Amino acid sequence: MKLSAGSVENVSVHSSQVNIDGKTALRITKDPLVVAFDEPTFSRVKGVELENGIIEVSVLSRLLPDAPEFSRGFIGVAFRINDSNSEFESIYVRPSNGRANDQVRRNHTVQYFSFPNYKFDRLRKESPEKYESYADIGLNEWIDLKIVVKDSEARLFINGNKQPSLIVNDLKHGNNRTGAIGLWVDVGTEGFFKDLKITKE
Repeated sequence: MKLSAGSVENVSVHSSQVNIDGKTALRITKDPLVVAFDEPTFSRVKGVELENGIIEVSVLSRLLPDAPEFSRGFIGVAFRINDSNSEFESIYVRPSNGRANDQVRRNHTVQYFSFPNYKFDRLRKESPEKYESYADIGLNEWIDLKIVVKDSEARLFINGNKQPSLIVNDLKHGNNRTGAIGLWVDVGTEGFFKDLKITKE
């Protein structure tokens, strides 16, 4: 699916169609008025809903010039978004953590969260290590994300790897949920998305 400004509905983000590395991509940044983390800050893809299936997209993350010190290049995908954008699941990456010299930061490269009740900080506190993992990725490089969603499970595959980088066996909104797909970013991120492919089961 070719992404363009007209193919998405922005929710607390700004988007524009740009040319990067000779290819067309969608540039997305978070609305600075939204200060909380792990919020509905995405470009919602029009005309597509998914219950079970596969979401594939290439992402590239840079830090904005005014990005706060704690920025990590947060970028990923929201899925099963309800009509009011008040409930959804999400998997995202922190590219600047992937090659950090601090092992703890590396362990927090990949993240699952569920809006509104299970943001990263609650999950990290109540279930440490369960919803986060390591991946060899970095800023300013294309990263291929593949999320396989099946009932209450989701698996993230990165850059064509045969083994998942993250396995979530208990999506917090459970089974039988159908919703939209969103291209998600958080604070300090200049995010680029291209080559979106959605395969319904």
